Amino acid sequence: MTGLTWRLLDPDESAIEVDLGEPSLITPEWAWGGATGDGVDVCVVDGGIEPGHPLVGPVASSHAVVKRDGKHEVEEVEAADSFGHGTACAGIVRQIAPACRIHSVRVLGERGGGTGRALLAGLEWAIRQRFKVINMSLSTARPEFNQALRELVDEAYFAGSVIVASAHNSQIESFPWRFSSVISVGSHTSADPDRVLYNPNPPVEFFARGQAVPVAGLRGSVSRNSGNSFATPHVAGRCALIVGKHPGLTVFQLKTVLYLTAANVRGGRTDESHHGSDGERGGGLERLGRGGH
Repeated sequence: MTGLTWRLLDPDESAIEVDLGEPSLITPEWAWGGATGDGVDVCVVDGGIEPGHPLVGPVASSHAVVKRDGKHEVEEVEAADSFGHGTACAGIVRQIAPACRIHSVRVLGERGGGTGRALLAGLEWAIRQRFKVINMSLSTARPEFNQALRELVDEAYFAGSVIVASAHNSQIESFPWRFSSVISVGSHTSADPDRVLYNPNPPVEFFARGQAVPVAGLRGSVSRNSGNSFATPHVAGRCALIVGKHPGLTVFQLKTVLYLTAANVRGGRTDESHHGSDGERGGGLERLGRGGH
């Protein structure tokens, strides 16, 4: 299918720059300044996580989808990862939000394959646990699962659990990243792990670092990998920082904060740094809603 923008390979960001025309009330400093992700539960729905990896640290809980008597169920298992993808994603989340609690739900097999039924079962379980942030660096292109997936991600959206979902690495339709109730992510080429870009030409909503990313590998190793899978946990970690500092934000409000603090969204600032400061865009969040603050 043509017209899907699923990654940004051009380092020239001028084509996607957005000018708000006036200073935004939301600053990066307000959004996550000083935050570590403390108190936030992040669930990585993937192929498992290797416990004790130097780049991952402790795994708060580990579960897996198993098929028993023709039904897919989720049960507690010993933390493990047989092919490294989940560990890599967890390590990136930890880099961005070092104090968050990371949980694992294994829905993929030893070679990275999986079924739509297992994906649905694992995602449903994660949503029902009310994890605040759910990282999904995977998707399905099978249309028969679309309706069930849509219902699940809508449930998460209204319950306050943000699903951060990776776009497919190929230019094809897959889900759940195509649904508007998730935060969809593609990759850009910058080496800055903190650089998040808004995409004014959706369906992919945000871009984050996803090329030659240093990631946690099996048996304590470190490697470099590329793909939208590794851009996604950069945004999931950012979400953990924001909701850790502002726990009352809805998913809609969180997505708005990500937009207003994206590196390519300008609000009449003289300082173009994406890190921001209190006086740079004005202060407060009275018009958006403070949630618990």
